[in-house]
Amino acid sequence: MANEGGDTPATFREVLAVGEFRALWIAQMQSRFGDQMARVAIAVLVFERTDSPLLTALTYALTFLPPLVSAPLLAGLADRYPRRTVFVAAETFRAVLVALMAIPAMPLPVVAVLLVLVVSVQPLNSATRNAILSNVLTGDRYVVGMGIFGTTDNIVQVGGFALGGVLVGLVGSHPALAIDAATFAVSMLLGRFGLREHRPSTDGLAGPSAKRSVRRGATLIFRDPRLWSLAAIQWMYGFYVAPEGIAVPYATWLGFGSIGAGLLMSADPIGATFGMFGLARWVRPASRLRLLTPLAVLAGVPLVLAVVHPVLWLAIVLFAVSGALSSYTMFAHAAFVQAVPDHQRGQAVGLMGAGLQAAQGLGILVAGALADVVSPPTAVAICGAAGLVGCVLVGRVWDRARVRGADESDEMAPSSSAAEP
Repeated sequence: MANEGGDTPATFREVLAVGEFRALWIAQMQSRFGDQMARVAIAVLVFERTDSPLLTALTYALTFLPPLVSAPLLAGLADRYPRRTVFVAAETFRAVLVALMAIPAMPLPVVAVLLVLVVSVQPLNSATRNAILSNVLTGDRYVVGMGIFGTTDNIVQVGGFALGGVLVGLVGSHPALAIDAATFAVSMLLGRFGLREHRPSTDGLAGPSAKRSVRRGATLIFRDPRLWSLAAIQWMYGFYVAPEGIAVPYATWLGFGSIGAGLLMSADPIGATFGMFGLARWVRPASRLRLLTPLAVLAGVPLVLAVVHPVLWLAIVLFAVSGALSSYTMFAHAAFVQAVPDHQRGQAVGLMGAGLQAAQGLGILVAGALADVVSPPTAVAICGAAGLVGCVLVGRVWDRARVRGADESDEMAPSSSAAEP
């Protein structure tokens, strides 16, 4: 197709016409909504039973932390077994565990253990989905497909928290968890009947052990300047997520309550939604990788401007602009996935994703610690400056690797005279 080898962006219609993409997309969106609703349901359930804000916060943290350990261990399974089988097994496992959590008489400690197991499987689903998508969508269609995923994912995150809270209030925590279990069952069915088998290419490798697979994936990433710089520039986003982590004290500092905090938290994903749509739709493929570093650096500028202690509406605008510019992560992610050999794609993507999650957690912790000693706007500004400097340094490595790779491709390409008969 024209966009695979040329400089014409793929269209949304062209990508949505691919049946396997639609199956993965629908599976992800409806289960993501269920996840957001389940986060609200679990927080309400824990607070109702314990009346403890601390235990409620710790339980909420369990929805983010386990993948830091499970991602390196599980993601490699997507490179050792048929990917449809792995996807279906992961979704079935999660559906059963969440269904158990929905039982009203289930003790709270058991619910916490089940929650850890459910969240631990998420990186396997993500690695498998990305490995399949990179085979289903080629060339610029993959970038546009990731843009569709990212845009709708942001919309579902915002809507999931808002509508999920209303739904939990109407039906209660346990029915809401049952609905979440049903979304995983739907996802499993979409994978089973909407995907081909997708056996990974082994390139002569006969199923390495988990330990060997992790070591091989890490070696692949950190020995290649292209891969580690693409991974690291995504990890810099951990500094840019600071406004989400301290939205409540930020809103309180500005004189607003929970409504102001909700608006601040939603600003980044709303900005990212427009950013991903615009960059995927109107920026030409040849320009995207060249824009990666400038966009990454500029994403920190609106956060640095928070040091002027803006009013609420201006803070929302600044965070939304930063979110829009942070859409550079979509290009970095797509380039990373496409640069990794198929037989190591699941493991490498899993490691990169684990690093991103760790960076986001670290960024939120740093922002919170700073907000204890300086004002929340100043804390956000410091994090924005740190991310900006980090993107400058990592971006220089990426730009050199990109130019070097382009030069090597030109040298390997046959000349026009040699290609003539």
